[in-house]
Amino acid sequence: MNNAIFTPILDWLDIAGIAVFALSGALVAARAKQTFVTMGFFALVTGVGGGTVRDLLIDAPVFWMQDPWAAAVCLMTAVIVWFTPVKWWDGKLVDYADALGLAAYAVLGSAKALAYGIPPLPAALMGVITGCVGGVIRDVVAGRPSIIIRPELYVTAAALSAAITVLAMQFSQGLAIGNWGIWIAGFLAGFTLRAAAIRFEWGLPSYRGPEYGGAEYEGEDTSSPDTHSDDHSDAASPGSGPPG
Repeated sequence: MNNAIFTPILDWLDIAGIAVFALSGALVAARAKQTFVTMGFFALVTGVGGGTVRDLLIDAPVFWMQDPWAAAVCLMTAVIVWFTPVKWWDGKLVDYADALGLAAYAVLGSAKALAYGIPPLPAALMGVITGCVGGVIRDVVAGRPSIIIRPELYVTAAALSAAITVLAMQFSQGLAIGNWGIWIAGFLAGFTLRAAAIRFEWGLPSYRGPEYGGAEYEGEDTSSPDTHSDDHSDAASPGSGPPG
């Protein structure tokens, strides 16, 4: 492993990502009027979930087992949410904070994977996993539609940060660009895309299914107008849509 890659810049990105993801997890518990124990749990699994999966996949020590601040930041965030009205956190502010954490974690995850000798493509995917999996765990545990199947761009923003980080670090010596510049550029690119998606409600086009070749499922009888019953009438409920 190349320990030179780890600098105070990435340390700060790590703490920032943990804090904002922990905040989003704690708010889910707060809006559901759960206990403080549940709120702390949601803050923890959201804050460290993506990094934990990444470290297990790249055969690295799980980061928050080695860092005395990671779990503490999650629990302190839960305390802050517990003692503040939920209405303070309404609106787009938390979405933009989540965008900061998403971009920061995507950069950190990719850089760490490269440091452990992971090839470029899997390293970029580790950035996406680091940025997105904590939110997926939060949503699955909360029993609500996962963030990755909401209409606006989300995974794409993490992928942009990760791709810039990995590609630029592969050619950084020839380009005479320091790692810190690469990390900042990757972070700003992903955050800008995600912030624009929040502001303008951007999303990727969805798969159109039967319009491109007959029945949605092989062998399905489309001759009857009753093929799709009313049991699926809520298929277009809020939270559904093309993953971005």
